[in-house]
Amino acid sequence: MAELEVSAFTIPTEEPESDGTLEWDSTTLVLVEVAAAGQRGLGYTYGSPAVAAFIREHLASAVGRADPLSPPRTWATMREAIRNAGQPGVGAMAVSAVDIALWDLKARLLGVCLADALPRAHARVPVYGSGGFTSMTLDALQEQLAGWAPFGRVKMKVGREPDRDPERLRAAREAIGDAVELFVDANGAFARKEAVRWAERYAELGVTYLEEPVTSDDLDGLRMVRDATRLDVAAGEYAWGLADVEPLLGAVDVVQADVTRVGGVTAMLRVDGLCGARSMRFSAHCAPAISAHVCCAMEAAVHIEYFQDHVRVERLLFEGTLDPRDGALEPDRSRPGLGLELKRSEAARYAA
Repeated sequence: MAELEVSAFTIPTEEPESDGTLEWDSTTLVLVEVAAAGQRGLGYTYGSPAVAAFIREHLASAVGRADPLSPPRTWATMREAIRNAGQPGVGAMAVSAVDIALWDLKARLLGVCLADALPRAHARVPVYGSGGFTSMTLDALQEQLAGWAPFGRVKMKVGREPDRDPERLRAAREAIGDAVELFVDANGAFARKEAVRWAERYAELGVTYLEEPVTSDDLDGLRMVRDATRLDVAAGEYAWGLADVEPLLGAVDVVQADVTRVGGVTAMLRVDGLCGARSMRFSAHCAPAISAHVCCAMEAAVHIEYFQDHVRVERLLFEGTLDPRDGALEPDRSRPGLGLELKRSEAARYAA
């Protein structure tokens, strides 16, 4: 038997932020803690506090019956339990957070870090610095990206005011130098032909990787941009399960998924199988404190998004977060599970 606790924390951004299609001024983390046999595992997702309510109403009974050493079995039970309540969106984030907590609990019970409790394939996984919000001044953009230049790859947002992007990209290149890879993320801001035109412009400005040139729901549009441009095209952060990932395999160069959205650790291992079957590269979306462990078990993983907002939130709420070393994240084998401990007094200030 396992005990479940759920909480939510909303952390304001240091200043308002925006990308090609959205503006925000805070980030909410929904935390799940599962206790059994004297150990406590934690997992989380980034989403509305409604996710916490969903977990309490629809998943608590499944967790109460869970075998702490068999997370995939509980994952399947949770998916069945929310068939009518809704599996995508809030449902997928809820299952993800609980599944992560169950895997963390299992690793702690075994006394090993989560990466070693999984079928580990890598000792460490490269990262890329990610931020470069469209709301930033050129000076702030340059300062942020220059700080990540030692990683060897950085990403910035584009598409809100496309005509300003060439100036912003030139400023970025000036800050990071010629040897660092420059990625961009349009967050689905463009129509198909518009995306093709801008992709070629980005390539002329030294960009090598274009994320979500069109909405990730537009598979034909992603395929069109991929086939028409020199850039690597990536998408998948809004995949809510394997059924959303599989169609992307024929539409992009690099498949993405978010461990806190796609179904947790259990689903991510299956995503790796899909990528392996088609010789596809995989890039993890955000949540670096979790992604570092999971991507060590994914043969297809090429890098992790070291996203400014999530790095800040995770450092604020948890002890034991990882810092990149030589451009990569390497799980700490001396800390069981994810190696994270909630800073309870600090977290209480942000309770949602």
